[in-house]
Amino acid sequence: MNYDAKIDTASNQDLGADDAFPLAVEQDRRSRRIIVAIVVAVVLVMAGLWFLMHSGNKQDLPAEANGQIPVVSVITPGRATISGEITATGAIAARREMPVGSVGEGGQVVSVLVDAGDWVNKGQPLAIVDRSVQTEQAASLAASVEVAAADARLAQSNLDRALRLVERGFISKADIDRLTATRDAARARVDVARAQFAEARARNARLNIVAPEAGLVLTRAVEPGQVVTGGSGVLFRIAKGGEMEMVARLSEDDLTKLSVGVTANVTPVGSPTTFTGQVWQLSPVIDAQDRQGEARIALAYAPGLRPGGFATARITSGTLTAPRLPESAILNDEQGSFVYVVGKDSKVVRRAVRTGLITANGIAVTQGLNGTEQVVLRAGGFLNPGDKVKPNPVREAR
Repeated sequence: MNYDAKIDTASNQDLGADDAFPLAVEQDRRSRRIIVAIVVAVVLVMAGLWFLMHSGNKQDLPAEANGQIPVVSVITPGRATISGEITATGAIAARREMPVGSVGEGGQVVSVLVDAGDWVNKGQPLAIVDRSVQTEQAASLAASVEVAAADARLAQSNLDRALRLVERGFISKADIDRLTATRDAARARVDVARAQFAEARARNARLNIVAPEAGLVLTRAVEPGQVVTGGSGVLFRIAKGGEMEMVARLSEDDLTKLSVGVTANVTPVGSPTTFTGQVWQLSPVIDAQDRQGEARIALAYAPGLRPGGFATARITSGTLTAPRLPESAILNDEQGSFVYVVGKDSKVVRRAVRTGLITANGIAVTQGLNGTEQVVLRAGGFLNPGDKVKPNPVREAR
């Protein structure tokens, strides 16, 4: 029995060893996995550190090492003769419009001799007013002149005879004085009669409505048979010499840029024709309501210029020789206007400038540039002083 018991004990020990082998294998596998995970983690950490170190070094490198230098368009403006231009609107009118009415005592209009659009000379009758009554009155006054003249001659003859008799003692000195006074009174009556006759003739001459100056008849407001007086108002309107003008409304800032004599091109609304004139008067006052003034542009007569019509004027506001840049090249901030200029080292430099005339082709730069610089044309708002750029020249401004 002891033998059997030993055999059983040995058998039990052998079975426990077989069960322990798989457990050891599993533990070994777990250890390997942990080691692999640690190795992978270490590798990832090292890779991250390498990336961060090299990324920081890349940022510290100059821009050209990264290939990030921006390409910007630049322009060399040169210098050009620039003519400023101001655009304005306004109405066309007669430069010197003369209203004509009845200046005499008036009467019935017998005939009208002109119409709107006719040219007249100075003193030319425009309308004839009936003067039959006035003519008879003038004839009566003419006869009065003759009567007064006859009385004056008689008074002179009486005085002459009395002077011959006074030496003989037949006529006293008092009689001579009386006859002299009679003669002087007769002469005075002649002067009065002549003055009254001249007044009547002048009054009759003013019955007709005549042109005060040569020019173009613009309007007519009288017809035959109409009774006119001094209070009848304007019967004709005449443009003196046919001269026209455009009254352009301008801001006070634009007015300061103009001077008398500058050229202006006027285009009436709906007309394909442009008329050339000159500014002959600038408003001495500014309207307090809209802060505008007037520039009056003299124009020669032309059938296409009709008073009362609307027109657009382009007025030359002076010339100067200076660099000219597109609007996109000029920047502004609280310090004023400036541009970016590309230096020899391809770095941009801020340059303060002063602008002048504004034209359709660009803005004149009166200070800050001599015209030979390379000026950043666009995208200046995205640059800072000292930034390095790759300039791309474009055609020079003209």
